[in-house]
Amino acid sequence: MAENQLVILSKSFAVAIIKLCEKLRERKKATAILNQLLRSGTSIGANIHEANYASSKADFINKFQIALKECYETDYWLEIFHDAGIITHEEYTKMLTQCSKIRTLLIASITTAKKNSGT
Repeated sequence: MAENQLVILSKSFAVAIIKLCEKLRERKKATAILNQLLRSGTSIGANIHEANYASSKADFINKFQIALKECYETDYWLEIFHDAGIITHEEYTKMLTQCSKIRTLLIASITTAKKNSGT
C-alpha cells in the first residue's frame, strides 16, 4: 500500500519539480545549478519506479535507499534556492512538504523491507 502511495507521490513531486524549474528558467534564475534540482527531484520517482522491478529484496532496498538519498539532495537544493531568494517561501514550503512525505514513506518502507528480509 505504501509503495503505491510512494509511486503516486513521487510522480506528482517530479511533475511539480519540472514545473518549478520551468518557471525558474523563464525567470532566468540560477540557470547554472537548476539542473541539479531537476535531476535530484525527478530521480526520486525514477528509483521508486525502478524498485518495483527489482531482481531481489536487496536490489529493492538499494533502489529505495538511492531514492532516499535523492530526497535529501533535493531538500538541500530547495533550501539553497530558498535561502538565495530564488524561490519564494511559499514555493519552498510546498515543495519541502511534499519531499518530506516521500522521505517519511521511504524510511518506513526501507525499515520494513530490511526487517522482512532479515538484514
